[in-house]
Amino acid sequence: MSELSLKGERSKEASYILMNATTTQKNDALIKMGEKLIEHKNNILNENKKDLENAILKGTSKAMLDRLSLDEKRLEDMADGLRQIVKLADPIGEVTSMWKRPNGLQIGKQKVPMGVIGIIYEARPNVTCDAAGLCLKAGNTVILRGGSEAINSNVAIVKALCEGIKESGLPEASLQLVEDTSREVANEMMRLNEYIDVLIPRGGAGLIQAVVKNATVPVIETGVGNCHVYVDAGADLEMAKNIVINAKTSRPAVCNAEEKLLVNKNVAEEFLPTIISALREKGVEVRGDEEVLNIVKDVNEASGEDWGKEYLDFIISIKVVANVDEAISHINKYGTGHSEAIITKSYDNSQKFLQRVDAAAVYVNASTRFTDGCEFGFGAEIGISTQKLHARGPMGLNELTTTKYIIYGNGQVR
Repeated sequence: MSELSLKGERSKEASYILMNATTTQKNDALIKMGEKLIEHKNNILNENKKDLENAILKGTSKAMLDRLSLDEKRLEDMADGLRQIVKLADPIGEVTSMWKRPNGLQIGKQKVPMGVIGIIYEARPNVTCDAAGLCLKAGNTVILRGGSEAINSNVAIVKALCEGIKESGLPEASLQLVEDTSREVANEMMRLNEYIDVLIPRGGAGLIQAVVKNATVPVIETGVGNCHVYVDAGADLEMAKNIVINAKTSRPAVCNAEEKLLVNKNVAEEFLPTIISALREKGVEVRGDEEVLNIVKDVNEASGEDWGKEYLDFIISIKVVANVDEAISHINKYGTGHSEAIITKSYDNSQKFLQRVDAAAVYVNASTRFTDGCEFGFGAEIGISTQKLHARGPMGLNELTTTKYIIYGNGQVR
């Protein structure tokens, strides 16, 4: 039996214990996990430094280095995320509906854990902590396989978290890390149907598509974010500027960052010079269509490939559109179903945008950066689902459950 299969077997065995753990037991584990994270902070930060040094040698972009980097504040935020999960209502055991049949049977629908969750992800060590906490609170064991770029950080984080789980009396195998980051082991994990109940990929388009195409384990597709902001005719241009700058530059390497800006032709001449200047001050490379180039001469021309690309970097492409209908059509053609925003004073256009744009999260007069489990009040998140089956948008505790029917009878036979 391979090392991964052994981890799968241990995880499956632990899942039968964890699924019956009380809310108090799970919350105690989460509190101890947070404490251990801070207790081991020096080791975690030292290991993270090794990952950063390796990434710099490989020429990793500034935006991707930001995703990989940890400091004391980010560690404290991760511990606080675990404490926030403690405060969330435990969905397990909730009976969402109950009805009585003519034959006297009482049938109920109850929330239960999924079982064993596998997560394959890239250079964000905070995902290790978020995933561990959410899966545990929802009664699921989890097998994590992070990328090679964050392996030292992930090993240190999981060691700390597992100490907390063990001290709480829950199975240490509730959380396991696959330390072999080879493609072969990733492919094995994608086919570990005997033990893994659902697989969740978090990362760039290449990783997600590799999992979707190769996995035999059921997959919840997450993350790719070719997100747009559309500035409508008559929009508050100062508001639009603030939102565009925030959505693009606050953390450009995350999936809810803005990648494309669409500007109504009626405000293009006034707005484009201002916003392009502001973006450049933040170090953003600006690309534009022909109409953008006619207004601001020194912009790089956007290629056909740009419109469908998720940059995850200080790059943005801008297009001038005739109206809200053209904006919606463009978004539905090139968007990835993640997060889209309109800046407008028109109620009619806001409602048209909300109803017709096909995405997990659609905003009126707000930044796409709010598509996040914490910002939506879910505590941490396991990812942003961009598919339409089972879960869509930020995935919190409820999205990590499934249902079973419970039936009460008094001797009925069919």
